[in-house]
Amino acid sequence: MKRSLAKPQWILWVSPVIIVFTIVLSVLYGAKQIHLQTVMDALFHFDPGNVDHQIIRTSRLPRVVGALLIGAFLAISGALMQGMTRNYLASPSIMGVTDGSAFVITLCMIFLPNSSSLDMIFYSLIGSALGVGIVFGLASLLPNGLTPVRMAIVGTVIGTFLSSVSAALSMYFQKSQNISFWYNARLHQLEPKLILLCIPFAIVGLIAAFRIAKSITILSLGEEVAINLGQRTLLVKIVAMGAVVILTGISVALAGKIGFVGLIIPHITRFLIGIDYKWVIPCAGVLGGIFLALADVLSRFLNYPYEMPIGVVTAIIGVPFFLYLARTRGGEKHA
Repeated sequence: MKRSLAKPQWILWVSPVIIVFTIVLSVLYGAKQIHLQTVMDALFHFDPGNVDHQIIRTSRLPRVVGALLIGAFLAISGALMQGMTRNYLASPSIMGVTDGSAFVITLCMIFLPNSSSLDMIFYSLIGSALGVGIVFGLASLLPNGLTPVRMAIVGTVIGTFLSSVSAALSMYFQKSQNISFWYNARLHQLEPKLILLCIPFAIVGLIAAFRIAKSITILSLGEEVAINLGQRTLLVKIVAMGAVVILTGISVALAGKIGFVGLIIPHITRFLIGIDYKWVIPCAGVLGGIFLALADVLSRFLNYPYEMPIGVVTAIIGVPFFLYLARTRGGEKHA
């Protein structure tokens, strides 16, 4: 077992300071620069007639809170998937989870246009379950389909297929402009009320993730080892995938598809602290939230004064990371 570079407690102790710093950066900087004193006034002496106060309260604060939550949810989902399957390439964006969610939301917007925000969350959860079910089901039918690279290929193919069908349907029914949001996630369109609606679902997903953390640690050592130690592996996998479906589903419902967070952050977390999922899950959540929030800040300056879609920023980092893993790790499963 590799020696960890840092104690997980250090990450959790330092993270509040970094999170506060990230929130300040996100609120202050963008197409319109806002002074710190204006931010303080907006928080404690809100003036509905002040445009800057409105921007802070209704746009930038919900945006950074949403980025922190979504980054945490996707990172935890990726950590669960990688630990459960022992597949170092597993992540919601690669294994069809986010594509399934966006696909069902597309169907919902076309055929059920009057659906409420709560309905959209439920449809997103159904889509997440559909995507992961198709990918894992198809991979299990192929020879050596559950190896990391082959499963990644299956996930990419299924995801591309679902995205293509969604695009075709949206063009045919003239819904392209509305549906483009779900495939080109833009955090500035986050709805504060939707964040509140997602919190109960997030709590359920997080509780499930933390409850099975010890079992995921054992399962990541190999299924035979887990069975010999008395683990009910099927139940653990069902609970883990349930948590992944919930956390990924609400992430897509909030901001659309955002790739590679669930791939990159779990690897960084395990590199820093080791493979004990009792610590990997909370630390991945913290690092994932900070990563996505900082990537969102960066997206505002790469093409200033215009904003670059957050998915482009995560892909710039994530694609080389994915290729590095595929090249250096081949078809092996991680321990």
